[in-house]
Amino acid sequence: MDVSESLFTADSMLRRVIREQVVGLSGPRALLMQAAHPVAFAGFFAHTGALDEPYKRLARTAQVLDLVAFGPADDARRATRRVRAMHRRVSGELAAPAGRFAAGTPYAADDPALLLWILAALADSAAVVYQRYVTALSADYRLVGRQFGLRAADMPSTWDDFQAYMLDMVEGEDLHVTDEARDLAVQIVMRPPVPLRMRPVLELANQITIGLLPPRLRRQYGFAWDPVRAVAIRGGAEYAKRFVVPFLPERLRVVRSARRAA
Repeated sequence: MDVSESLFTADSMLRRVIREQVVGLSGPRALLMQAAHPVAFAGFFAHTGALDEPYKRLARTAQVLDLVAFGPADDARRATRRVRAMHRRVSGELAAPAGRFAAGTPYAADDPALLLWILAALADSAAVVYQRYVTALSADYRLVGRQFGLRAADMPSTWDDFQAYMLDMVEGEDLHVTDEARDLAVQIVMRPPVPLRMRPVLELANQITIGLLPPRLRRQYGFAWDPVRAVAIRGGAEYAKRFVVPFLPERLRVVRSARRAA
């Protein structure tokens, strides 16, 4: 594919990040971060029926993001137009109080504040995993946000501003893990349908996900954690970063869509 036909060039930071297979570990964390915002949870999960067929919904989301990153620009714009049209049809009110949000708080899937949080949870999770397992970075997520309907003024303008936004969200009062979000964590994120032989791999992935969550959200989800597990997960990541990921053959290290787009 001629990369000039795509929204991103071959050397763009976004492609450099999500081309890595290991960044797939960011998906469960991103989902838990998104679900920790009770209004976003109502608008993007409960209302849309995503909880009824969560894996199909996740697969569709992944396909759209893959198109944005690696596909032809026209295809990416058509796909994100469909997503924006769907968002315009999603609105309602919280049925019960959640954290600082009262019952009756309105929500809409095209609300820039909620949409920013959904995008930010994806970008931050990918960055956290990339920096833990590959290398340091500074990234720009704003072009992706524009494709999903955010204006430039709706988003932090620099990576430092983005990190400040994430800190404010994680330490502020907007995030509150509800019982429904906690159920999501157990049923969908931590216990996906995998073959028996893959259960040890799933358990490792779960421990990585728990370790990468901000401590406050980890406690709200009710996940157990201790210094021994923290040292083990961090040590394993450092070993992978130095001695595994750099030496993997491209077919194992890089996602297929990135190899096709090269």
